[in-house]
Amino acid sequence: MSGLQFPPPASPSPAASSRSLASPSPSPASLSSSSSSSMRLWRPAAQRNLRNQWSKLSTFRQQWVAACSGGKSHATSLVNAYLSQTFVPAMKFGALSDMVGIKEKTLKKLSKQQSSYRIKLLSSYKEMVAVVVEMVNVSSSLRCYMKPSSGSIIQFSGSKEDSDDAGDCGGIPVFNFLNVSAFENMAEELVEMFKREVMLKRLLVMELVSLSCEVPQPVKLSWSAELYHGEFDDLSKCSLYSNEPILPRLREDNLGISSVSHTNQPTSEILQIYLTTWLAEINIDSHRVDEILAMAGEEIRLTF
Repeated sequence: MSGLQFPPPASPSPAASSRSLASPSPSPASLSSSSSSSMRLWRPAAQRNLRNQWSKLSTFRQQWVAACSGGKSHATSLVNAYLSQTFVPAMKFGALSDMVGIKEKTLKKLSKQQSSYRIKLLSSYKEMVAVVVEMVNVSSSLRCYMKPSSGSIIQFSGSKEDSDDAGDCGGIPVFNFLNVSAFENMAEELVEMFKREVMLKRLLVMELVSLSCEVPQPVKLSWSAELYHGEFDDLSKCSLYSNEPILPRLREDNLGISSVSHTNQPTSEILQIYLTTWLAEINIDSHRVDEILAMAGEEIRLTF
């Protein structure tokens, strides 16, 4: 037996060594099973999120309508008080002319009314800006992300914690036909209308709150001045502020506004144009808004 010799065992190749240390590659069947499982877990959470967010969008749209209606009422009262002030000096009071200081008292009361309506109009504008801020927040919260958890229950949230998680489960339909991106595109189109309109409202508010019968007339508000404390922070959240508020996308002379900083008081005809423009909401296609809400509602099985 001493004459027998055995060759030394062969050293494994680097590739073979690497294969022996690596985990076994998952089979296509296991990958498909994992993807299907994630999809089943993600879809109900994504559906709940979309229902919640689109319900909020519908509610905010109604809040906008209410704030806009209130603003129109306050703007009309403000204009009426201003025009009445301009008429008082030339008015004939008839039998009331013998009352001491009748014109001065009338002017003082109209001035107080105008001041009150000015404050109310600014409040309505602030409400509209707040609605647009909420709409922007909702439109950016339509994705559903997996939330890392140490437990066995998988949770989801609206905030992205994994850079590889797109929040749309690979672009699959959330309900029947539309994926998350499709819902985002519809929400963006809807919200963009209100963003444009709120800046037009800002221009109108600046003109209306600057109305004054004082002599000499005060300098009108500058476009770069805040209309209420914290306004620029709110506009920044809507991407409507960059060094100064973004001007509305229309030619000012279409409204009879030659400049946002001029000091001449508008005529009654121009003031009527302002009020009509406020009511018309020229940047909001109501039919299209209804259409978008109907399409989203039909897909997520809710009626708005």
